Amino acid sequence: MQIDLALIELGAIMLVLGVLGRLAQKIGLPAIPFYLVAGLFFGNGGVIPIDEATAFIDIGSSLGVIFLLFMLGLEYTPVELRQSMAANRRAGVIDLIFNAAPGVVAGWVLGWGALGSALFGGVTYVSSSGIVAKLLVDLNRLGNRETSSILSLLVIEDLVMAIFLPVSAVLLAGDSAVSGVMSGLFALAVIAIVISLPDSVSLRITRLVHTNNGEVLLISLLGLALLVAGVAEKLHISYAIGAFLLGILLSGQVAEKARELIASLRDAFAALFFVSFGISVDPQDLAKFLPIAALLALISGSTKFLSGYWAARQGGISSRGARRAGATLIPRGEFSIVLAGIALAGGVNADLGPITVAYVLLLAVGGSVLARALN
Repeated sequence: MQIDLALIELGAIMLVLGVLGRLAQKIGLPAIPFYLVAGLFFGNGGVIPIDEATAFIDIGSSLGVIFLLFMLGLEYTPVELRQSMAANRRAGVIDLIFNAAPGVVAGWVLGWGALGSALFGGVTYVSSSGIVAKLLVDLNRLGNRETSSILSLLVIEDLVMAIFLPVSAVLLAGDSAVSGVMSGLFALAVIAIVISLPDSVSLRITRLVHTNNGEVLLISLLGLALLVAGVAEKLHISYAIGAFLLGILLSGQVAEKARELIASLRDAFAALFFVSFGISVDPQDLAKFLPIAALLALISGSTKFLSGYWAARQGGISSRGARRAGATLIPRGEFSIVLAGIALAGGVNADLGPITVAYVLLLAVGGSVLARALN
């Protein structure tokens, strides 16, 4: 890697994002759609291809998701999360059935086989934790009543993915289904243990981390977040949910100070996360598969809205809040891209890749705009 060119490319990207962020703020829209389009401008087949800075952007995008989910976790304790998930179990089942079905049917119609169709069902099922987290921050909804329902569905989706991802990867590799199921069950057990911990454990961990020195606290929190995220990914739990679980284990003064210290880092790296989507896309492929992706986005965007709306209403949320919940859950993102990558590596039809990217971009932009409109 040539350091000088990497710095120039990265600097140019960040300056463009700064201008787009100002534009989004001025016209009253979330910055996410602008960041995604910026990725298309700089990416493969775009106006200015990026070569040297891609390695940093890949790492930076992962850091963006980690910081987003870590700070979301700071808003809840294990007890609060358990109560919310227990109240939303039925909604989680409805969410799975409603939103996996369009992808499974589409994959079957396109001739991708049983496993390819199941993977594409995962693409249409799972919302983007990163984009939803960013929307909640940008639209000042962290304190809203419907946010608990939103986060509960996100965690349930991640739990499903904790089992589905390793099982799918093993089956595509031609290994035993038992091996994949055991890996998924282990991931689920780890998550269940963390969520089941009493608040006293959270208080002890918080005391260990606490310090009045802001610099030392920031370094410690960053180290913890990255370490836990890395271990979680190694255990096939996903680094995103690992960071979220760490966040819920911290409380009190540490949680309050962490929100203040990490907020700017979160926003800067989250911008790179959204740019990285666009960079991976060739605009010509998007145009080719846009009609299929648009039809699928319309169907599964509607089913996600309905399932999110129903979940919030079941939780006693007002109709207005339920509409906000449904719209906020529409964007798809990181897990959809990961599933598409697993499918392509396993020999599923190559068309799945560009269709998924076009689909993700449509719902990331459309869902963000709709969430803002219903604010």
